Amino acid sequence: MNGMTRQDDILELETFLPYRLYHLADLVSREFARIYKDRLGLTRPEWRTLAGLGQYGTMTAKALGEQSSMHKTKVSRAVAELERRRWLTRMPDEKDRRIEHLALTKAGLAAYREMVPLAKAFERELLGRIDEPGRRALTAALDAAEAAFSLTPPGADSEGAAAGGGGRRRARPD
Repeated sequence: MNGMTRQDDILELETFLPYRLYHLADLVSREFARIYKDRLGLTRPEWRTLAGLGQYGTMTAKALGEQSSMHKTKVSRAVAELERRRWLTRMPDEKDRRIEHLALTKAGLAAYREMVPLAKAFERELLGRIDEPGRRALTAALDAAEAAFSLTPPGADSEGAAAGGGGRRRARPD
C-alpha cells in the first residue's frame, strides 16, 4: 500500500454493533447505579446479588453468577459484603458441604423491597424517553437478539416487555 488506508481496514466503533450494545448498556447501568448507590450504598455486583436473591429466593453462588453474568470473584465479594451487612445468610448444602445456599435475611428482603419500586420507576422513565413504536421495535430487537444467543426460549412472547414489564424470559437458575 502507498500509505493510504482502505475503508475496509478501519473499524468504526461508533457503528460497530457489539460496541454500541456495550456502550448503551453501560450508560443505562451507570444511571441506575446512582439510584441504588445513593439509596443503599451498593456496588453493581452487590445490587445484582441482592436483586437475584430477591427475585429467585435461595440460590447458590454459582447460580447467582450465571443468572447475573458475574465472575465468581465478584459474586464472592458481593456475598461477603451483603453478609457483613446481615442482608443474607449462607446455609451449607446437606449433601455437598462445598455448596452453600444463599438467601436474603429480613433486612436484606426489606432492602430489596425498597429498591423494587425504584427500579420499576427507573425502567418506566427510561422507556418513556422512547416513543411507543420505538419501544415495540426495541423490544422486538432485544427479543430477537436474546433468542439468537439462547437467552430467551423460542416462542416466548414479549407483550409484557413492550408495556415496560421487562423482556427477558430466562428460566429460573438452578
